[in-house]
Amino acid sequence: MTFIRRHLYGNSRWWVVGTLMMLLSASAFAHGVSESDKSFLQGSTGVQFLPFMYLGAKHMVTGYDHLLFLCGVIFFLYRMKDIGLYVTLFAVGHSTTLLMGVLNGWHINAYFVDAIIGLSIVYRAFDNLGGFQTVFGVQPNKKAAVLIFGFFHGLGLATKLQDFALSPDGLIPNMVAFNIGVEIGQLLALSLILIGMRYWRSTVSFARHASLSNFVLMTAGFMLAGFQFTGFLRT
Repeated sequence: MTFIRRHLYGNSRWWVVGTLMMLLSASAFAHGVSESDKSFLQGSTGVQFLPFMYLGAKHMVTGYDHLLFLCGVIFFLYRMKDIGLYVTLFAVGHSTTLLMGVLNGWHINAYFVDAIIGLSIVYRAFDNLGGFQTVFGVQPNKKAAVLIFGFFHGLGLATKLQDFALSPDGLIPNMVAFNIGVEIGQLLALSLILIGMRYWRSTVSFARHASLSNFVLMTAGFMLAGFQFTGFLRT
């Protein structure tokens, strides 16, 4: 056991590299839409409440950029009161720009928005590491940051939906349904994350690897942002 433990900890950089590769691969498909979903969105007319609710939940559960940000947000939150507050702020942010972006036809470069979403992961992980206080001697308002980045996450959803030229017939109720689905998906994903975090915090591994995990999270955010900025410069 001592040999195994020493072997794993001594080669932790390879675990980091492997994790980063998986995160990057997942993040690259964070806003991916299957062909069947794409066909439905482009061809649907009238009120389709349940299908749009399902698609909203599916997007959140498979939207790794959103999930990575949420992991960063709740990483060092232990009280359900605090978790509820920060998750609510995030929900208010992305719900607002999701609805307003689609209904008002805001056209913003999707690569640019997704790059900011990647940087939101960097920001959250850097804050978890105490970087702002250590490097800059200041502590930005955590609640305001979650709300502001929530706006960008919602804008990312809005830009993707507008790519499909949604029918104006039933658009408002369909967008409300999609948004409800997003919140349901967020609750489901958050529940699983919290279960995993609660177990991890009960082990000695959490204290040993909390900082390393946030470095991994921050690096994944940089890689995602860089990928998106490259796409932005090519458009």
